[in-house]
Amino acid sequence: DVRRNRNGHCYLEFLEKDSVDQSIVAKARGVIWSNVYEMLSAYFLNETGQQFTSGLNVLVCVSVTFHELYGYSLTVVDIDPTFTLGEIARNRQIVLNRLEEEGVLTLNKELKLPELTNRIAVISSPTAAGFEDFRDQLDNNPNGFVFYTKLFPAIMQGDRSESSIIAALEQIYTYKNHFDVVAIIRGGGASADLNCFDSYLLANNVAQFPLPVVSGIGHERDVTVLDIVSHTRAKTPTAVAEFFIAH
Repeated sequence: DVRRNRNGHCYLEFLEKDSVDQSIVAKARGVIWSNVYEMLSAYFLNETGQQFTSGLNVLVCVSVTFHELYGYSLTVVDIDPTFTLGEIARNRQIVLNRLEEEGVLTLNKELKLPELTNRIAVISSPTAAGFEDFRDQLDNNPNGFVFYTKLFPAIMQGDRSESSIIAALEQIYTYKNHFDVVAIIRGGGASADLNCFDSYLLANNVAQFPLPVVSGIGHERDVTVLDIVSHTRAKTPTAVAEFFIAH
């Protein structure tokens, strides 16, 4: 748990969980003083692409202090971002291994794209710049091709994004005979906002979806589980549109 007060100090609760049942086996209070937090949070973001926030696995260097009234606490003085990067990669691989063991990892890739892919179900935020870029690229294509797009709005970042995108897929499934392909698109943003795209539930839904899925979630450095299970990955929404025009 990470909480920052108005003075800029960051108060933490560190948890250690059992590797089998995820029950809490140890916990401790900690603090990062404001001057240290400014430096460490910027360093962590630069190295990992993630905000320093709740729910992360971290490796920190601390000094231990004891107060006769409040007990002991940990004062964070340094952080090792390579540990967190390793955890992200490890968790991503666990999801990929599970999908492979279940025999669904490449199912969407094995679908054949129709000769014409001009009926496109789009999952995106209606206010996202990436969605507008996607539409503009299709509407102004140099060949004069006509594309029919239908937006299925979804939350594309944050804790609710996984369930929101899955709900959009379920809506599209109801009308699957009206579409040739699904595009999941999102503008740029921080790598931390990509966490939902490493979700097992979302990846499982995409992998087994009966229409080809093209992902364009606007990040060049990271390849998410969603990108891997999708039929085709493009780096940006504009690149997704260019793929449909070229096809």
